[in-house]
Amino acid sequence: MDDGLVINPEYRNLFRQISSHIRSRAKSIAILFLIGLTIGIPLSHSLVDWLLDAGLVPDDVNIIILTPVEFIMLQVRVGAWLGFIFAVFWLLLDGAVKTELVKNIPNPSVAVTKYALGGIFLMICGLAYSWYLLTPMLLDYLASDAQAAGLSTDWRLSSFIGFIGGLCFACVIGFQAPLFTLLSINSGAISKDELVLYRRHIWFTTFVLGAAFSPPDPLSLFLVAVPIILLFEAAIIWVTLTDKN
Repeated sequence: MDDGLVINPEYRNLFRQISSHIRSRAKSIAILFLIGLTIGIPLSHSLVDWLLDAGLVPDDVNIIILTPVEFIMLQVRVGAWLGFIFAVFWLLLDGAVKTELVKNIPNPSVAVTKYALGGIFLMICGLAYSWYLLTPMLLDYLASDAQAAGLSTDWRLSSFIGFIGGLCFACVIGFQAPLFTLLSINSGAISKDELVLYRRHIWFTTFVLGAAFSPPDPLSLFLVAVPIILLFEAAIIWVTLTDKN
C-alpha cells in the first residue's frame, strides 16, 4: 500500500473551492487593490522619509536614485503592495468561514476569531523580528562586507526599500507557519503523523520559499527560514502535548 501523503477525501476539492471563491470575489479584490494603490502612493513619501530617518542606513552608505522616474515607480510599487495586502487579508478572512477547512472545526465562528487573533499576533512577531533584529544586522553586514573590499557603498533607493520590504513580508508570511499547521491538523485536512513523515520535504520547501521571498543572499535565507522551521516544529510539539487521543 502506498505510504505517501494522503489527504482526507473530504478536502480533495478544497483548492477548487478556494479558486472558485477567488473568482467570485474578483470585483471586490480589484476594488481593494485600487484603494490600497490610492492610499499607498501618497503615503510612500512619508514612508521613505521615515525609513531613511529610522537609523537603518549604515555608516558611510549613501542612498541614491539613478533614474528620473525611479522615485515615481517606487511610489507605485508601494501602493501596489498595500493593495495586494488589503486584498489578500480580506480574502482570507472572508473565505475562512466559507471553506470546509474551518467548517469541520467545532464552533467555526470562535475558531475564526481565535485564528485571526493568532495570525495578527504572529504577524506582529514577524515584523518585530525583521525590524529589530534581521534588517539592521543584515544591512550592517552587507555594508561592512562591501566596504572591507574597498567598494563604494551607494545604494539605490528602490533597492533599499525593496530589501527592507522583502524581509518584512517574508517574516510576516513565514511566522504564520504554526497557524497554518494547527489549522490543517485540527480541521482533519492532514494528520500530525503525515506532517512528521514529510518533515524533510517541508523543511526543503521552507528554504525554497525563503529564497523566493527573502533577499538573494545565503545569510538572509538562513535567518528567514530557520525561525519558520522552528515555529513549525513548535506547532507539532504543541499538537503532540495537547492530543487527547
